[in-house]
Amino acid sequence: MNRPRIVVFAYSEPGYTCLKELIAQKANIVAVYTHQDDPEEEIWFHSVYDLAKENNIPVFRPKKIDADTAEYIKNLRPELIFSFYFRRLIPNDIILMPRLGSYNLHGALLPKYRGQTCVNWAVVNGEKRTGATLHLMTENADEGDIVDQRGFDIAFTDTAIDVFKKVSVMAAQIVRDNLAALETGMAKLTPQDNSKATKFGRRRPKDGLLDFNKDAVSLYNLIRGVTHPFPGAFTFVGARKLFVWWAKPVEGEGKPGEIVSAQPLCVGTKNGLLQLERLQWENEAEMNGDRFAAELPIGTKFSTND
Repeated sequence: MNRPRIVVFAYSEPGYTCLKELIAQKANIVAVYTHQDDPEEEIWFHSVYDLAKENNIPVFRPKKIDADTAEYIKNLRPELIFSFYFRRLIPNDIILMPRLGSYNLHGALLPKYRGQTCVNWAVVNGEKRTGATLHLMTENADEGDIVDQRGFDIAFTDTAIDVFKKVSVMAAQIVRDNLAALETGMAKLTPQDNSKATKFGRRRPKDGLLDFNKDAVSLYNLIRGVTHPFPGAFTFVGARKLFVWWAKPVEGEGKPGEIVSAQPLCVGTKNGLLQLERLQWENEAEMNGDRFAAELPIGTKFSTND
């Protein structure tokens, strides 16, 4: 086969859809690197590992990219490398191997939202638009020249998982439409405008803590940005941790963090009310908010710590 030899690093749904597109385009994929699924993570996406296996592509799941891995990849003589939502930093010596370059798929419209968990951050921040960007990999993450980027709207009801799925569709389209140019070294690269860059770090489960001194819309954005399959937003009633898996902002007034009605179950915020629709005490079953009326009577106060 005369087409360039490609090594793919991929995981999650964008990784799956992009690898699937490369396979559909009959790209010369000589190896795929992916991850072992985390047993503590809710796996909602298709398996890159299984897709590679089904298509007889050598696939590896190393715990780290060490010197032996780098040497193995060097011996594959890759001419193109793609990283599609691979979760580890790929060493610079590997990035520099291919004569046609190494390219990364990022789930945002770079230079905005550089960094990790960019999809969740966009929802949490109430963004109305985001997208996907394919860019040249450099030693500094997410700063390389752009091959292509395409945007889409974030609906007010979209959760982070909805946005992830939109990113995945857009990412596959970008790969489809740019593969030939990348394989022939004819892709046009556009430098990023660093003056417009924003960067957000990793989100951790503790970042889901609800602060009812914020307005209802901001709290709603946090909830939809970290709801299933992510760790979730939460508050406390005394020492008991309460997850809020879904809610919506509604008109009304109430003291921040205090239940003002039971049917429907609404809590006061800095501006507006938050109607709680799906709740779960820690280590108990998830239920509709209205079923919590007896446990969360009017006047119950939520706290922001235990």
